[in-house]
Amino acid sequence: MQPVSKLPSVGTTIFSVMSRLAAQNEAINLSQGFPNYSSDRHLIDLVTHHMQAGHNQYAPMPGLPLLRQRIADKLQRSHGITVDPDEEINVTAGATQAIFTALSVLIHAGDEVITFEPAYDAYRPAIELFGGTPVIYQLEGPDFTIDWQKVGKLITPQTRLIIVNTPHNPTGTILTARDMEALQGIVAGSDIWVLSDEVYEHLIYDAATHESILRYPELRERGIATYSFGKTFHNTGWKIGYVVGPPAFLAEFRKVHQYNVFAVNTPMQYALADYLADADTYEGLPAFYQRKRDFFTNLMAQTSLKPVPCRGTYFQCFEYGHLSDESDMDFASRLTKEYGVAAIPVSAFNASGRDDKLIRLCFAKTEEVLEEAGKRLGRL
Repeated sequence: MQPVSKLPSVGTTIFSVMSRLAAQNEAINLSQGFPNYSSDRHLIDLVTHHMQAGHNQYAPMPGLPLLRQRIADKLQRSHGITVDPDEEINVTAGATQAIFTALSVLIHAGDEVITFEPAYDAYRPAIELFGGTPVIYQLEGPDFTIDWQKVGKLITPQTRLIIVNTPHNPTGTILTARDMEALQGIVAGSDIWVLSDEVYEHLIYDAATHESILRYPELRERGIATYSFGKTFHNTGWKIGYVVGPPAFLAEFRKVHQYNVFAVNTPMQYALADYLADADTYEGLPAFYQRKRDFFTNLMAQTSLKPVPCRGTYFQCFEYGHLSDESDMDFASRLTKEYGVAAIPVSAFNASGRDDKLIRLCFAKTEEVLEEAGKRLGRL
């Protein structure tokens, strides 16, 4: 017996492919987006404390009340956003689950969803699973800016949702206040929702401001934002995030959430609630990661790869077309096998397979690892 596939064109993710290739070749893995250093020991100790204190049974389905309050406090402190922790926040099993569940609520058969590619590869399959049609706006390097007039021309009576991602994976760009105002103008007075993937909200550089959709009134009333503690606190394996949205949306979100997840890891929720009481735990992150970005950028200046400016996330893209005519997949594979550094080919983030001769490298690594990677890539 073989099931009829709902995703016949989907195979193994590029992250798994490149991580496996890195392991096979004993290469430095700068492909998948995870740090190779530990979370703050204090946060880990807090988890142990709450396990030993007996906080090991189901948490409330929307998330621990204290954690939701601390999230609301953080949003107010970081972005000037006032959110009702009871009616507008739900803790999730990572940001991808938040995105998937949000799409399950919003998308019905025949709906169109505008996405900007290259894009995180979880968006498109989820849209298709719920009967929606992805409508692609193709971002173009090296600046990957958005022409909002062109976006407006993609709107049809079937448009139900626009997905944005800032800071943007994989390009490292950010949306500005001008972008948000333009997006707000496009959806004003319509029944179009906006989903904003903001998992790298604190990884933003050069004194730039994170422009959350929640700061803009027309976007706030129709906007859903998703976040990740894993990306924020160097523990991607914990798979804890949260979603923020209007009360009417959250009511529907929880109908689905209660049946596909119900509750999220209890002792970790208690630990994060305690940890967030100290704002220094997240307010120091931009400087921490900017130092890593600058360190990595200086190392890579000694190589033949051409950097694409990184204004956010812990990824940097590089052009290699002046070095080789290979596809980005072939080039990334050769880097792994011959130079011992694994990268992600950016075409994997384009549903069309568009290949702009770009690779993505993750700099959320220790200086020793980054130095060795730079040395190896210096032989190109």
